[in-house]
Amino acid sequence: MTNKSYSSILARPSSLFIGVDLGTSGCRAIAINASGDIKAHAKVDYFQNKDQGQQKQTPANWWHATQSVLKDIISQVKLQHIEAISIDGTSGTVMLCDDSGQLLTPALMYNDTRAKAQALFLKQHAPKDSVVLSPSSGLAKVLWLLEHYPQENNFHIVHQADWIAGLLTQRFDVSDINNTLKTGFDPINKIWPLWLTDLLHQAKINKSCLPRVQLPATNIAIIHPHIASELGLPIDVDIVSGTTDSTAAFIASGAQNVGDAVTSLGSTLVLKVISDTPINKPAYGIYSQPYDNHWLVGGASNSGGAVLRYYFNDEQMKLLSHKLKPNKPTNLKYYPLINKGERFPINNPELEPKLSPKVDDDVIFFQALLEGIADIEHAGYKLLEQLGAPYPTTVKTTGGGVINKAWSQIRENKLGVPVVDSLHSSAAYGSALLAAKNNP
Repeated sequence: MTNKSYSSILARPSSLFIGVDLGTSGCRAIAINASGDIKAHAKVDYFQNKDQGQQKQTPANWWHATQSVLKDIISQVKLQHIEAISIDGTSGTVMLCDDSGQLLTPALMYNDTRAKAQALFLKQHAPKDSVVLSPSSGLAKVLWLLEHYPQENNFHIVHQADWIAGLLTQRFDVSDINNTLKTGFDPINKIWPLWLTDLLHQAKINKSCLPRVQLPATNIAIIHPHIASELGLPIDVDIVSGTTDSTAAFIASGAQNVGDAVTSLGSTLVLKVISDTPINKPAYGIYSQPYDNHWLVGGASNSGGAVLRYYFNDEQMKLLSHKLKPNKPTNLKYYPLINKGERFPINNPELEPKLSPKVDDDVIFFQALLEGIADIEHAGYKLLEQLGAPYPTTVKTTGGGVINKAWSQIRENKLGVPVVDSLHSSAAYGSALLAAKNNP
């Protein structure tokens, strides 16, 4: 890997770099030039099957969507300028495949929690601060897959981004250090730990199933000629190691210095800050992953935009936002949750929402909700600081709350540091930066 930061790109002026984001509901792609300017973008929703009210994705959806956005990008730019492609995917989404990429199991998604027994098993074998102890961890899901789909021959553990990159290169034995974090990779020593390889050995599983782990922005291989021909891409395009979707979004924000933080104001409230030292506290959902020469430390609250939308629709919130008084606090001290249970900064599955006293004035009630979420954000960053991370010097914002200037002012008053919009909010843009970072 070069010494370039994620936000500084050095490449030929005519070069184009494509980032592909395999998000939770659809696939996005962005092409940027050597200066970081967006030259093309594309988006497609996954084909989804509804099963008992739930929408399900399949790997075939991802591949179809990836092909679609790449062909769309190609139609907008000059082919000879495309130099590299990088892909991000949802964290903890795993499956097993053979050497040719043929799937041997279903894909278990990032939010799948069926591997409860496997998580309990891992608590007996993995370190207490490991991020694999949750049923939603990649490793717990791999153990579940191996129990329900036993493998007699060689196979590969692949994450969502790995498999798509593998279809482009016909290499299915490579992953990145961020996607493998929840599968048990040790990011500090940069190895698959001995306790994990011993576990595989005891189960008579060849450790060759574990991917070779690279840093993001490291070249995997040149695109396979057959795939290049099918998609209409140049035959010398580099396929570059990507990352998880949340890390790609952080990269896109422009944050790069210790103390830079990003708050994602989506359905939930996600906080991340760049630290000199890693911090892992699974009880709070706090874990760290490499970020250039530093560490990305974060946690997620159950509060957030979903609570706001429970009480108000988008049009109502837009109208109410103009009537807020950020410098005149309501002092109602709400803890906005839809249901009981919180994970960060308070770890209490029985924590009840605090939304009383209920006021009849919608403006005051709306402002009190925003203040409550801002208080949680402040408490989250303070907890990260208590555990050894730096308190933010600035907080960049992504998500739906970006457009609400009054909320930004409320948050700035609570946090005591500048609150600014992210340079870019799309994970696809972050992946495009990784593709560019690999190419001097």
